[in-house]
Amino acid sequence: MPIEQLTEEERTDALDELDEWDFDEARDAITRTFTFADFSEAFAFMTRVALLAEKADHHPEWSNVWNRVVILLTTHDAGGLSQRDVDMAEAIDLLVD
Repeated sequence: MPIEQLTEEERTDALDELDEWDFDEARDAITRTFTFADFSEAFAFMTRVALLAEKADHHPEWSNVWNRVVILLTTHDAGGLSQRDVDMAEAIDLLVD
């Protein structure tokens, strides 16, 4: 079953719920920057996200510089933002809230 891109209304509703995430219009994606006390804490967070991503078979684009992790979520198979991205963002938020 193909993965569907969110409609404009679904995207708006999802972004209203994802307060800490920003919309990247150029990539039809959501992004968030996480800042931690140090590299070890940032890396531990990335490990937890990696386990979520493997379980969901949905992998983020991300970067890490010392205590900062930037995550971008989009669904390439859908050509942009999908419910899979929203679900992953919500799961990631539970790791830090």
